[in-house]
Amino acid sequence: MTRTLVAESSDHILEAVKKTFESEIENTERFVDSIIGARKIFIYGVGRSGLISKAFAIRLVQMGLEVFFVGETITPIVEEENLVIIVSYSGETMSAIQTANIVRRVGAKVITITAHPHSKLAGASSFVIEIHPQKTDESKRLAPLGTLFEIATMVFFEGAVAMLMEKLGQSEGSLRKRHAIWV
Repeated sequence: MTRTLVAESSDHILEAVKKTFESEIENTERFVDSIIGARKIFIYGVGRSGLISKAFAIRLVQMGLEVFFVGETITPIVEEENLVIIVSYSGETMSAIQTANIVRRVGAKVITITAHPHSKLAGASSFVIEIHPQKTDESKRLAPLGTLFEIATMVFFEGAVAMLMEKLGQSEGSLRKRHAIWV
């Protein structure tokens, strides 16, 4: 029974993520160009959104970009020519909203990735990438809470990485040379 449930859950998640990108992907080029145009990139998320965000930050570092995670002890101050990417499923996480408001006050660009494009966080952003997988009763059993959003966001980030690699003339080999432990 466990093997069947694992396969059923995996199939459900993959199908939901695939359907997500059939509707919202038009801002990807703008997202990628914003990353390329930024002097420094700051990324923020809380909980599982934060974990997905950190994985994306690592990829950007491996491409040779100057990237920081907001809240770490060695993170410098955000300045006007910087980009801040905030990930929040609800768009109502108070620390994320506060971060966006501070960033906007200093004149930096804020891109929010959320399932709720009319949230307070989205309202404090320069622009929004909406990632909103359709939840069903089956999702509650096979992919609870924010699972579909988190996985869809990770897939979106990896697609953006592929686009960045192409635009920046990067290869897997060039990323590997910047890997923390080069192998």
